[in-house]
Amino acid sequence: MRIAYFDTIGGIAGDMTLASCVSAGVSLDDLASELKKLSVSGFELLGKHVQRSGIDAIHIDVVVSHEPRYHRHLKDIYSIIENSDLSGRVKERAKSIFAVIGEAEAKVHNTSVDKIHFHEVGALDSIVDIVGTAICLERLGIERVYSSPVRLGSGGFVHTEHGRIPTPTPATLEILKGYPTVLTSNPHELTTPTGAAIIKALSSGVLEDEVLNVQAIGYGAGTKELDDMPNLLRLCLGEIDVDIEEEQIVVVETNIDDMNPQVYPFIMEKLLASGAHDAYLVPIIMKKGRPGVLLSVMVSKLKLDDVLDLIYSQTSTIGVRIQNIGRKKLSRRQVELQTSFGLIKAKAVLRNGKETIAAEFEECKRIAEERNLSLLDVMQAIDREIAIRKQTPEVI
Repeated sequence: MRIAYFDTIGGIAGDMTLASCVSAGVSLDDLASELKKLSVSGFELLGKHVQRSGIDAIHIDVVVSHEPRYHRHLKDIYSIIENSDLSGRVKERAKSIFAVIGEAEAKVHNTSVDKIHFHEVGALDSIVDIVGTAICLERLGIERVYSSPVRLGSGGFVHTEHGRIPTPTPATLEILKGYPTVLTSNPHELTTPTGAAIIKALSSGVLEDEVLNVQAIGYGAGTKELDDMPNLLRLCLGEIDVDIEEEQIVVVETNIDDMNPQVYPFIMEKLLASGAHDAYLVPIIMKKGRPGVLLSVMVSKLKLDDVLDLIYSQTSTIGVRIQNIGRKKLSRRQVELQTSFGLIKAKAVLRNGKETIAAEFEECKRIAEERNLSLLDVMQAIDREIAIRKQTPEVI
């Protein structure tokens, strides 16, 4: 599994993250080209080599020629991202970072996420930092993110639109609740809310006791020269062997006893198309002995609102139950297999260091329909070829 490890030597900020990715191999021109897919203009990326404590690094400036006169809300930023031609994975990562910031800002200011005005974070340079980070991770082929404990400054103050606030800032601390941190005596804002949100939204945690095969290293420089530490973010790219993946998801459930059952297949199809991990129906007996259906949907937090909109608009329910749960799944990847039926897609599942390969059902179905063969015969034939040849497939 290809991972990114962020070593927060001198903290982490959005521009430092971008710079570390460019230093590790992302083309600045390619990044700028991808960012043009956003419906915003008036910015330019300027990168240069600098040294921090004698270490060569990249420093990136997001030069903004003009900003809108209004402050953006979270829905405005989501709209900018969703209406772009960026990939789905980039959109999902970028929105998850903004969601973390929005929740933290709402908590700090005792208001709702919908009412939060994004000041510094909603500024154009921060949108570029966050969306740019998501673009870079995709360009680098990153499947999972880890970090060191996040280094924080303390005892100083920073100037914001709300006035002078202490370091670490309340939003940064709120974001990093529950995540390992190191509180230093340096008074500067080593870690910004944007940097903290990148880690909190994308990181699977602190990398401990893992054998990492480092393949590339990048250094992103902050603006200030620090006396007691190099103002650097180090990015290590490499491979680790992971059998079991862990993640947090949401389960949405509702009981329905007054709907035409012919509608359910349509609803299930729409839910899965909207990004739900899974959706299923369970027959139940409700109050007064009424037969009903339990509709359950597993979905990421990022896609929760889309699923809720579908459930309320396409079913007769007037309420749902929502649970945050953890799930563990075997590590998997998509591969291509050369078979007697031609090139087909398959999935490779890793367990105890060994991979098991199985053809995708839809591929078997396609072959059976195209060649007028028994579906069972096609599946068994491919399984035999995999078992006999034990070929090593190439990753798509």
